[in-house]
Amino acid sequence: MTPDLTIGVVGPHDLVERVMLMGHGPTPVPSRLVAAAYRDEQEAADKVVRLGSGVDVCLFASPVPYDFARKAGVLTMPATYVPLNGAALQGALLRASLDERFDPSKVSIDVLGRGEVEEAFGEVGLPVEQVHLREEVAGPGTLAAFHERLWRRGLTSVALTCVHATAERMELAGVPTLRIRPTGAAIRSSLQTAALLGAHNRLEESQLVVVLVDVPTLRESPRRATPRYWREELKLALHRMLLQEAHRMNAAVWPLDDHSYLVTATRGSVSSGTEGFRTPPFVERAREELGLVVEVGIGMGRTAQEAETHARAALARSQTSQRAQGFALDRDGRALVPAPRQPVRGGAQQAKPKGLEILSRLADKLGDQGDTGAPLIVDAENAGRMLGVTPRTARRLLRTLVEEGLAWPLPPNRTPQPGRPRQLYRLIVEKLGPGKTAG
Repeated sequence: MTPDLTIGVVGPHDLVERVMLMGHGPTPVPSRLVAAAYRDEQEAADKVVRLGSGVDVCLFASPVPYDFARKAGVLTMPATYVPLNGAALQGALLRASLDERFDPSKVSIDVLGRGEVEEAFGEVGLPVEQVHLREEVAGPGTLAAFHERLWRRGLTSVALTCVHATAERMELAGVPTLRIRPTGAAIRSSLQTAALLGAHNRLEESQLVVVLVDVPTLRESPRRATPRYWREELKLALHRMLLQEAHRMNAAVWPLDDHSYLVTATRGSVSSGTEGFRTPPFVERAREELGLVVEVGIGMGRTAQEAETHARAALARSQTSQRAQGFALDRDGRALVPAPRQPVRGGAQQAKPKGLEILSRLADKLGDQGDTGAPLIVDAENAGRMLGVTPRTARRLLRTLVEEGLAWPLPPNRTPQPGRPRQLYRLIVEKLGPGKTAG
């Protein structure tokens, strides 16, 4: 187990203090504990956000703050909680039986499930007919209202709550209340579980990942000879972009051949740069800045050779999908995030502008301007004027031409003016057939 593992402990002040003390007790967990205490359970999500990437795993003092954080969608790291069922509930029942004011068989209980309650009551020989439950996690005020209503109607003798802030509200209202507190054994077991989760996540994140980036435009030789310096400029621009993106992921980049690159990284760094392997890396920026369609395959493995083999298999899927989508295969060769091809519906094909039609309209407009004999080159602004659309729409249409092999993206112009450099595209009017080219 990693000695420098960091566990964030989230819960009310008294329980956080108890967990921290046990974590450094006679049998300490080999990790560093960071306290994130709150006054109200609804602050749990904010506490997790504040801990951020500074912890490897979160340990919640009860299932209540864990549920709030989960529903808020802030759990980006492994997480667990200290359970309050079983011995914790039985401890509360024992305290109730020792107080002559309370009847432990006539109580209200929040948060815990019916099965857990029936099991705990059955083990100590108590009936459950007069036990009132609210199983759903809710805010402290809602839970307090549930307990108070039952007590004032004489249906319960005491409220058993899992929520610190609910207990405070009911005590102020004069409702007899006992908190269900975790046992020492449950805290120690949960600390060990949290440490194991964090250590396993560390191993997963450090797993070797290979990313293969292939550029169809550079792989496919054009019908007419293209000036070599255009290809070299494009390769340099792409390599520069890949190096910048790889630097953000603590990765390394090597060119494999004239049209593909190999990137090595760890699972954790690639995951953070791909929204958990939901979007392929490099694709969007290459499209936006260079007008290039790139195909990406991501592979993991126990060795570099195994990871590269899986990356090549993932790249093959990308190349047969007819779309610039990345696939990620785990170390067993299984798809992490399947990206199946979307079926084409009947009317979709007609609704999409046809590339040849766009190319023909642009070629006619440029031919009318008298650019005979010269390569037909446009940017988004000029294409927008010719097609009667906005530059943004024109940029999308030009990318469509690139994807269909009807245009060639040129390296962005280097200009002293600030802002995005102007992206030029060479129209491959040869695809229009004889008699359709300019001049």
